Amino acid sequence: MNNLQEGAQKDITLHENLQHVSTQMHHHHTHTSDSMHTDGHHLLQVEHLSISFERYASQGSFFASEREQVHSARDLSVSVHAGEILAVVGASGSGKTLLADSILGLFEPNATVRGRIWFDGKPQTAETLAQLRGHGISLVPQSVNYLDPLMRVGNQVQGWCSSAANRAERERKQQELFKRYGLDLSVANLYPHELSGGMARRVLLCCALMDNPKLIIADEPTPGMSLDLAVRAMDDFRFFADAGGGVMLITHDVELALRVADRVAVFKDGTVVEETAADNFSSEETLQHPFSKALWRAVHAWDKGGESHA
Repeated sequence: MNNLQEGAQKDITLHENLQHVSTQMHHHHTHTSDSMHTDGHHLLQVEHLSISFERYASQGSFFASEREQVHSARDLSVSVHAGEILAVVGASGSGKTLLADSILGLFEPNATVRGRIWFDGKPQTAETLAQLRGHGISLVPQSVNYLDPLMRVGNQVQGWCSSAANRAERERKQQELFKRYGLDLSVANLYPHELSGGMARRVLLCCALMDNPKLIIADEPTPGMSLDLAVRAMDDFRFFADAGGGVMLITHDVELALRVADRVAVFKDGTVVEETAADNFSSEETLQHPFSKALWRAVHAWDKGGESHA
């Protein structure tokens, strides 16, 4: 059951006619001084998203067990502006990847979804979000296993080509992306198992950028990378945002995210407990929620003790 379509039919004019200014609190968040509202709206706006899954109750016999609803996201609201990186931080299992799947229109058959999602000023349904996947919204996935082990890297980045002319154009774009992100053109002829971890991550980023998205969702894009490579990956997202795109950076590494993020959404138990400017993580006193303050203390414990507990 999916009620995104019902939400999409609500009053569009009321939503978009709000005056979006830096000091104003609206749509459940404040802004940084550089927050941009291209054409008067957010790039992405998720409002009051709730997701539950139907399952069999653990009590009772196998054949007589009743069904129950398990709530994985409750009243979740979050936004991304053009030209910014929003870091979504929190513990594993708090619902961050579920949020990414929702924005991409990936809903399980046993899911009940309520709320509203807007992209580039337009209300979305599950069907229209699926159409935007790879055509406006791109994913940089958590695992390099998303790469097909039996296909050369260049062909994977180029994707499906409708004609010889289209193939030539997509090959040109792939080469341009490889140069931008420090990949030798010869990498196009390699298979995924021949890539280093850092190279594979950059190939995934090139895949995401191939069709000129407006929004990138990066779901834990740096696991297993050295600090140097992870920082370079963050710089890649910063480059994309500075060029006018939006990035939702999903990560449990608060310290790394704060290197590049403009704003931070703090996740706990399936919802956003605080969405604030990244600069507010410079002091515990400028944070509002107890869990945000706990994250701040965890990050700064690294500075004092030489070991991160985030």
